[in-house]
Amino acid sequence: MSEPILLGIAGALRKDSTNRKLIREAARLFGRCQLVEADLRLPLYDADLEEAEGIPEAVQHLSDQVAQADAVVISTPEYNKAPPGVLKNALDWISRTSGNPWQDKPVAVMSAAAGRAGGERSQMVLRACMVPFQPRILQGPEMHLANSRNQFDDAGRLSGELYQTTLRDLMEKLRAEIGR
Repeated sequence: MSEPILLGIAGALRKDSTNRKLIREAARLFGRCQLVEADLRLPLYDADLEEAEGIPEAVQHLSDQVAQADAVVISTPEYNKAPPGVLKNALDWISRTSGNPWQDKPVAVMSAAAGRAGGERSQMVLRACMVPFQPRILQGPEMHLANSRNQFDDAGRLSGELYQTTLRDLMEKLRAEIGR
């Protein structure tokens, strides 16, 4: 069997965001896989743009990545008690593509944030935003990385034992969900 394709979607655009680091750690703990990192640098959703030009190439590429992935890991920061607009924009655009690439897709949702709750509210809102797509979102263990800037070592590895255990357990459940 070939390596499963794991699509990582970081809700932060910054190259070294803690959400991107968390996705890379998730892939490491997931085990043998091909990690594909999504690019959310998309135009803002605009029905006039869609009508005039159709689905932008970058949006179709992202939708195709979701469709081709065996599983998806989404890591969201928390901006003002919610996921960032760039992540919601990507979901809105994908909803406009042909078919539903999310249908029955195994998805692990997690969050990394500066605050002490680790993005818990953002993750809750993101889960609600995913409902119309009908993916198979894992319900736990919940991965809320608090004080995220201080949770990685110089090599980008998650440093806290509790967080490592939680993330490993989540990735084991995601791997098992692929086989369902």
